[in-house]
Amino acid sequence: MKKFSDIPEPLVSFLLYIENIQGKSPRTALSYYYDLRAFYKFLKVKKNNLSDDCDFDLIDVLDIDISYLSTVDLNLVYEYMNFLNRERSNSPSSRARKIASIKSYYRYLYKSKLIAENPMADLETIKLTKRLPVHFTLEDSVQLLEGIDGKNALRDYCIITLFLNCGMRLAELVSINTTDIRGDKLTVIGKGDKERTVYLNDACLDAIDAYMTVRKNQSPTASDKNALFLSSRNRRISRRTVQHIVEINVKKLGLDPHKFTTHKLRHTAATLMYQSGVNIRALQKILGHKQLTTTEIYTHVSDDQIKEAVSSHPLSNVKKNNTEKG
Repeated sequence: MKKFSDIPEPLVSFLLYIENIQGKSPRTALSYYYDLRAFYKFLKVKKNNLSDDCDFDLIDVLDIDISYLSTVDLNLVYEYMNFLNRERSNSPSSRARKIASIKSYYRYLYKSKLIAENPMADLETIKLTKRLPVHFTLEDSVQLLEGIDGKNALRDYCIITLFLNCGMRLAELVSINTTDIRGDKLTVIGKGDKERTVYLNDACLDAIDAYMTVRKNQSPTASDKNALFLSSRNRRISRRTVQHIVEINVKKLGLDPHKFTTHKLRHTAATLMYQSGVNIRALQKILGHKQLTTTEIYTHVSDDQIKEAVSSHPLSNVKKNNTEKG
């Protein structure tokens, strides 16, 4: 493939394998490409003993072959992790992702019988500190919706309403077609091209109905007549346009648009649903998570919930009787 022309076999075959056989998205395959190409460049530095002042980003890796890959050991990978930390300033999460890419790649090489042993079988992942997902408070969410205005207010209100109520991903939202909505059910295509049903509450249905009063007038000239959300040019709305819509309205709240993104709207939906009593298993289905552990990051509780839990303890009203009997 043209986009993989600067890397050698079998890395090209691996990327095609994860996309076409494992069913990973093109974006995921591209992430593997960037991660493993960087790893190849580090191997080239070590193999050719390149100087420290060489331009790492311009290193040609086409001569890295399978025989050299088979000589790589854990110590060299740990040295690579140290390089990413000290020289490239990669965060722990970024380094953890690169380790996962290397492990997957070597597993592929071993299963494909391209190498006799898998030197990465015992490669340990980086332990990450669990952080609570950033989200809008309920009050912020209401103010965010109330502040939406402008000529595309009905469309923008509908977009943010779906984010906040359904917890869908950005890619899922922009790909919605009008035919995907049937009554209170919306069909979306999530990660790995997996289809799931999203149930629409009254707020979503009202927002969609209001928006459709202007959307139907765009249909005759729309380049994609099935798209639910259209841009001002009557094309299917792009991810960047949706991100811009969210940025504008986040700034109205005085919040940082780089911190409070479209994905944080998804975090908000999940957090508010969990805090209102939604079962963790149900939340997993709503969000389209493959693993329950992914959903569990939303099971944090607020300070008010902690205070309420302590106050409602059955012993909270039991007090020592200090009255002495004479």
